[in-house]
Amino acid sequence: MSEAGGGRGCGSSVPQRAPWSLVAATAAFCLVSATSVWTAGAAPMSREERQKLGNQVLEMFDHAYGNYMEHAYPADELMPLTCRGRVRGQEPSRGDVDDALGKFSLTLIDSLDTLVVLNKTKEFEDAVRKVLRDVNLDNDVVVSVFETNIRVLGGLLGGHSLAIMLKEKGEHMQWYNDELLQMAKQLGYKLLPAFNTTSGLPYPRINLKFGIRKPEARTGTETDTCTACAGTLILEFAALSRFTGATIFEEYARKALDFLWEKRQRSSNLVGVTINIHTGDWVRKDSGVGAGIDSYYEYLLKAYVLLGDDSFLERFNTHYDAIMRYISQPPLLLDVHIHKPMLNARTWMDALLAFFPGLQVLKGDIRPAIETHEMLYQVIKKHNFLPEAFTTDFRVHWAQHPLRPEFAESTYFLYKATGDPYYLEVGKTLIENLNKYARVPCGFAAMKDVRTGSHEDRMDSFFLAEMFKYLYLLFADKEDIIFDIEDYIFTTEAHLLPLWLSTTNQSISKKNTTSEYTELDDSNFDWTCPNTQILFPNDPLYAQSIREPLKNVVDKSCPRGIIRVREESFRSGAKPPLRARDFMATNPEHLEILKKMGAASSIDAEDGLRFMQEMIELSSQQQKEQQLPPRAVQIVSHPFFGRVVLTAGPAQFGLDLSKHKETRGFVASSKPYNGCSELTNPEAVMGKIALIQRGQCMFAEKARNIQNAGAIGGIVIDDNEGSSSDTAPLFQMAGDGKDTDDIKIPMLFLFSKEGSIILDAIREYEEVEVLLSDKAKDRDPEMESEEQPSSENDSQDQSAEEITPSSQEVGLVEQESPEESSLNSEPESSSPADTDNAASVSASEQNSNPMENHETTSLDGECSDLDNQLQEQSETEEDSNPNVSWGKKVQPIDSILADWNEDIEAFEMMEKDEL
Repeated sequence: MSEAGGGRGCGSSVPQRAPWSLVAATAAFCLVSATSVWTAGAAPMSREERQKLGNQVLEMFDHAYGNYMEHAYPADELMPLTCRGRVRGQEPSRGDVDDALGKFSLTLIDSLDTLVVLNKTKEFEDAVRKVLRDVNLDNDVVVSVFETNIRVLGGLLGGHSLAIMLKEKGEHMQWYNDELLQMAKQLGYKLLPAFNTTSGLPYPRINLKFGIRKPEARTGTETDTCTACAGTLILEFAALSRFTGATIFEEYARKALDFLWEKRQRSSNLVGVTINIHTGDWVRKDSGVGAGIDSYYEYLLKAYVLLGDDSFLERFNTHYDAIMRYISQPPLLLDVHIHKPMLNARTWMDALLAFFPGLQVLKGDIRPAIETHEMLYQVIKKHNFLPEAFTTDFRVHWAQHPLRPEFAESTYFLYKATGDPYYLEVGKTLIENLNKYARVPCGFAAMKDVRTGSHEDRMDSFFLAEMFKYLYLLFADKEDIIFDIEDYIFTTEAHLLPLWLSTTNQSISKKNTTSEYTELDDSNFDWTCPNTQILFPNDPLYAQSIREPLKNVVDKSCPRGIIRVREESFRSGAKPPLRARDFMATNPEHLEILKKMGAASSIDAEDGLRFMQEMIELSSQQQKEQQLPPRAVQIVSHPFFGRVVLTAGPAQFGLDLSKHKETRGFVASSKPYNGCSELTNPEAVMGKIALIQRGQCMFAEKARNIQNAGAIGGIVIDDNEGSSSDTAPLFQMAGDGKDTDDIKIPMLFLFSKEGSIILDAIREYEEVEVLLSDKAKDRDPEMESEEQPSSENDSQDQSAEEITPSSQEVGLVEQESPEESSLNSEPESSSPADTDNAASVSASEQNSNPMENHETTSLDGECSDLDNQLQEQSETEEDSNPNVSWGKKVQPIDSILADWNEDIEAFEMMEKDEL
């Protein structure tokens, strides 16, 4: 293909009314041709090694998919630690996370087109037959409209797209007669009642059987939805309309997008996170590219690619300009207030923004994509996985990692755009980490805490739908895939929709409702794809030169917090802004500075908002000083060999595992099991780690009794059946109010579900050995190799260095995600005899404030030198200022803060922030 679209070929400015078949073909061609650009700096990976890694991905998928089909199907998801299916209503509720489950074999539907991409056509054919035979879409269950759309509707459409492709090839699916499409249409009609609002924005949830508002529906009273929830429908709904000819689906999705566009903040061109579906008022006015907004931006650009409507591209360009003006602070992407876009709204970033570099590749803006991706990779190298949220100085904020695929997605697109083998090495690292830390005998388990290496009994459907798809495509050659992947576009769930839909059933009115654009100065906006000859002008080291300054950004750079440091001002002699850690309420000058904040200038306003946020965080940190981080219980004996790591609560007494070597030993149940009296089986627990049931006496008393019997450690297991760290925040075991220095052994606490995993292992294997530590250790490669197939799973090589906690990680307690942050400090057990319950205190979250986790630390290296210089300068100015009256009456702080109500309310709203 040459000279497409008016003679300038790939990267040319597409005519506003060009036939979309040409535009789509141009976009597809551009992405393919971009791979011909190879960037020096990383050694090229041989075809043999790429094939080896691709085969490894296939084996990993088989391990995950096979265990789902064997142990979980027809349930929605696999619980890989307990080897059973997760069925809605039969497991403790995880809140909004469970809204994705609809008793419709979610993982199977979400995996359909992955099977074809991985060239598993026989398995695909079998899976389609199972979906048609077993899946019921008429269940009395309330589900998320957003999740059901991207996972189930998208899964059915992706499966249909590849089923008809295989049928046309004449080898497979010859019996297929659009059955998946008919199921998708049925589901589409079930989702339509959610759009019955004056705004056209959908309700966030719907009952698959009863719809909205009916008494039996148990939903329809909600008033708010997230921007991504309302704005991530157009690809699936438009594809459904184009496939079936029923225009109503595309019409409803377009109306929702039109409404969101009209409600953007006109001066900043940003959208908030949460909107009222009836009034259109912004409920949460912070804006970013991560959780709550992410796929709204993605679908604007991809709707242009799939549907050829110029208005979607114009809207995306307008938003993108605002993102690059206010949110992008390379390599960071920080949330801001839509009305005050120069002010940051958070001190942390969430993992979902990892998709954005991939979207920037599709946009053609490669430099910031490389920068942000490299920053994220450095975080991953530090923690093995991308934490669910991390601070601007790259510390863990929310410690979970549910095996999200967004970083792998961006890695794939950057490799496609640059051809740089560096990104193959990144993908190799992802494979190794998944096998080393997340692989368990029954699948792959989400990380409960990236710091301890502990697992959560969770394997989301998106792991199979996206992760293996992107990783396989990263290493595959064109001939390894049985169809041309460039003929399709990826949805946000990585489902494949054919580009030929752009010219099919175009009866939808494509009225351009986009108006009132700001003047944009980015000449890149009208490109359909990266023009590699411009992006890499005679410089084979382009991508490497961008990455190089960032390779040590996580470990060695100065933490910046949320403030955009005005170094130029400091160098010119201006006084640095007042920091919360330096503030003294008895200092009249500090009070004078505080009064000026927010009143004098935009700079003072920025300092003021930053100061208030720092004050909130400083107060939170002081409240958390007495809390201990979670610990890990790792099962190291056959057949686990360290693959299963359980999140454990610490004790305020006994051996501190963060300061001493871990304790390793076989486990044995104490008698009596509650450990509240002298043990009757001391010979059974001597030299072992004793298992004790919670209840009937103090934790310290249990510890003394097992220690006197010769135990080298203790694990207290919750007596509340069904309790789990998945749904309840951890707590630390308190002492008995007496001196506990006599307790020398480590003590950890497991909820009932995690404890049952050890008890079940004892029943099945008798001898069970565990490791008690502050962080999971590397597995034993020699023992594990006896169990692992020697075929292609080389990522089980355990030659990496032993994991040890860094000085920053030890003692650091992070905020858990909202699905686990509803802490009840009262004892979980209802038994009045459980006096040890009354002594338990939180080890994780005392409240649900996501802002409260930012750690205030002194900076080291060059950063501390800068701080010292600024402090000395400040002290010198104070000493020499004759106008400072130290005897002046101190003004009450409350009166100074009277004008800050709006900003304080914004912070309080963000305390309820959810991923």
